[in-house]
Amino acid sequence: MSQNPDPRQSMGPLSVGNVVSAGLVLYRSHLQMYLSVALIATLWLAPANIIFFLLSSAWSGIASPFLPSWLLFLIWIPLMILGLSKYLVNSALISRLAFRELISQPERMSEARRQLNDRNWSFFRIAFQVGLLLVLVYIALAIVAVLVAVILRIIIDLVLGGLFANPFTRSIVATIIGGVIAVVILLGGLTWFFARWLIAEVPLAVEEEVNGKQSIDRSWELSKNSAFRIQGIVLITFLVTLPILILTGYAPQIFLLQLEPGSSLYWMVYLVSFIASLVGGILVLPFWQAIKAVVYYDLRSRREGLGMQLR
Repeated sequence: MSQNPDPRQSMGPLSVGNVVSAGLVLYRSHLQMYLSVALIATLWLAPANIIFFLLSSAWSGIASPFLPSWLLFLIWIPLMILGLSKYLVNSALISRLAFRELISQPERMSEARRQLNDRNWSFFRIAFQVGLLLVLVYIALAIVAVLVAVILRIIIDLVLGGLFANPFTRSIVATIIGGVIAVVILLGGLTWFFARWLIAEVPLAVEEEVNGKQSIDRSWELSKNSAFRIQGIVLITFLVTLPILILTGYAPQIFLLQLEPGSSLYWMVYLVSFIASLVGGILVLPFWQAIKAVVYYDLRSRREGLGMQLR
């Protein structure tokens, strides 16, 4: 029986399955350390989540907060920004630790954290910029998809004129075909761009003298000609984590559907569901960050060779 591969041993370019397997090995072999970092990351979001829960209760009429809703909202904004920045730097910390394991240069967590704390807001800017870029890409792709769907519907409607005498049937078939093609364009294009920016924060976490913009550019550069592979990696990783997401995120929502919205029992179940989703996030986050580290290592191996040193 073959043994599990050591993520610290020398590796060549990896296949899609091997990337996910290497991520699993890293996740299992450093589970306690990675989960502790994920827990810290999630706790940084706790104050903003508590304020959000109070706001939700106030807006639903179930409880009256001790402060006006508008003031709670103003408090929530900076808490959310601060919490997100700390969440992102801790997420990047996992990728840095995982990458150092892959190149056989393990690093103490305290030292890695010290290196990244100085770049705290850079990770937030990267997430904001990539998120904004993806929104713009989504809008552009949606416009293209709608135009393509309309044009194809007209063309298909004309082509099918000899096959379907009933105009209603012909219109329905043309609409379905055009709609399917539009969805493929939208999802395929969006996930392609997502793949190009998947590791946007990893160069900043790993490489020296790299700022946020350069880190995003580095992700785009390294992922050139590898977007479809990364799309496959993302799909497999999502499927691996799907059972956890179902148990901690989707399944609790079924109970909420059976309760009266706004009732005391509803909000109790909502709170339990929210806590369960946080637990699921803590379990899933380290795996995704380990996958990003392996993808980054693999891309650098393909483009820069195995004998690389940190820049």
